[in-house]
Amino acid sequence: TVTSESDTGRNEKFHDNRTGQNMTRPQFVKEIQKGNYPDYHIRKINNVNTPCSNPDNSDNNNLG
Repeated sequence: TVTSESDTGRNEKFHDNRTGQNMTRPQFVKEIQKGNYPDYHIRKINNVNTPCSNPDNSDNNNLG
């Protein structure tokens, strides 16, 4: 779950609902890179590594 965003809308702080761990964006990026969050990947947005959830087959949660 995202718990904090920057003024520009970038997700900056995250909470793992299963483990209770709170992470900053760089910490979450490292955990994704280690393979600890297989439902997420990293995108480089404005030259910043940014966590993104993997797409799924549901149209209900996609941006239009």
